[in-house]
Amino acid sequence: MFEILLAAFVLLFIVVDPIGVAAIFAALSHGAALSEQRRIARNGVLLAAAILITFMLGGGALLTLVGISIPAFRIAGGILLFILSLDMIFARQSGLRATTLREQKEATKRQDISVFPLAFPLIAGPGAMTTVLLMASAGHGAGVMAGLIGVVILVLALTLLALWSAPVIVRGLGETGINVVNRLLGLILAALAVQFILDGVRVGLGLG
Repeated sequence: MFEILLAAFVLLFIVVDPIGVAAIFAALSHGAALSEQRRIARNGVLLAAAILITFMLGGGALLTLVGISIPAFRIAGGILLFILSLDMIFARQSGLRATTLREQKEATKRQDISVFPLAFPLIAGPGAMTTVLLMASAGHGAGVMAGLIGVVILVLALTLLALWSAPVIVRGLGETGINVVNRLLGLILAALAVQFILDGVRVGLGLG
């Protein structure tokens, strides 16, 4: 059980990328009072937690409803996470977790960015939602599922700490340091994504 939870923690932590989110949050909330920044961060993380836990608990029913098999979803999810890993390795933003130029302009005009773009798509974006669905689709028992929910809460708690410490992180690492960390995490994510694809193919073909 410990190995399952540890693997889930590593995967979700990399996908959510608290350090990268903190850097974006620092830019979006620049000029706001510290108390306001912390309130926005707290509300955004709470909403992201609700989104991810809902997807985790309802993932199996959703897949059954639309007629998607677990192997097919693992392959599709692995491909999606592999694309996200390439964005991290090459230090670029894509539609998986980034906003369009028009959305960015809209966000800068908002006084409260906790819902958009912080909770979605920066924290609980398509990559993170795919990850929790993959975690839940493995068919674990109630005890492991409770542990996986704890993993989601832990990752988001660390994300909240990163958001509250965003100015310190940005000053300490700088853009180059943040990109180096993201590239290393992206490489690990690429390997995990390939493993999801291989597992989906193996199970789909009845090889294991």
